[in-house]
Amino acid sequence: MKKFLLIILINSSFLFAQSAGNSGLAFLKYGSGARNISMSDLGVVSMNDPLAAHYNPALVNEISHAQVMFTHSSLIQDLSMQNIGAAFELFGLPFFVGVNTTSIPGIEVRTQPGDPQTTFDANYFYGAISSGYKFGDLSTGVTIKYLYENMFSDEATGFGFDFGLTYKNIIDGLALGASIRNIGSMNKLREAETKLPVDLRLGAEYQTNMKSLNSQLTIQAGYQKYTETDDNHIHFGAEVFYGETLALRGGYMTGYDSKGLTAGLGLLWGPLNFDYAYLPFEYGLGNSHIISITYNFF
Repeated sequence: MKKFLLIILINSSFLFAQSAGNSGLAFLKYGSGARNISMSDLGVVSMNDPLAAHYNPALVNEISHAQVMFTHSSLIQDLSMQNIGAAFELFGLPFFVGVNTTSIPGIEVRTQPGDPQTTFDANYFYGAISSGYKFGDLSTGVTIKYLYENMFSDEATGFGFDFGLTYKNIIDGLALGASIRNIGSMNKLREAETKLPVDLRLGAEYQTNMKSLNSQLTIQAGYQKYTETDDNHIHFGAEVFYGETLALRGGYMTGYDSKGLTAGLGLLWGPLNFDYAYLPFEYGLGNSHIISITYNFF
């Protein structure tokens, strides 16, 4: 019964937005990358790993070397999400390619009281490719996503598009970013098409060196809204990166019924980045744990 309720909640977006609105495919609303999630899941203005393109495709222009990344997210009631991404340059242009799989296993089917007649898994997927172009300190980017959803015996496919901008060095250490995501459409899932959760994000980031502490401080803040809902969200996040080895992170999101605080840490060891994020939910829904591993080809 819990998993039956969970699939209703996921498709109505209750866990991710205060008002459900008319959109579905709520897995597109969940963050990518432990670093981004631990800093309030804003992501629109900070490039640290390939999955930054999930938030803003213009960030692919910040690629300085090839990277590959894997993220596993363990959510409530056995809901799990995997992201794999790679960033590289080809033909003089930056590219990001990535895939996401999200599943809810063991959903029971009942037509009468008693034991379930059978069980099924709900499955969601997208494959994405991003690229961009840089005009001095102004960067632009676009992402094309192939989308798939499967519920019991029904399935649907579609395409989504993301567009983004970043502007660096307004003053030393300050950057701005903006993106609009998930513009597109799906085929019918049995009787109706699922609307994509169109997502608008605006953000700013400031970085400064704290030489006396052998650290770098990063502060983020921004605004985010799903166009099919009435609520608005403000995000705050910070990171202290000590000795180019250890990072401590935290953040807060406003406007959500079931989540707010975020936290995490990171460890840089040679070409490897290990990142962890912790995202607690209220109302007894449990907690999320996100682990990311990035390999850098220096």
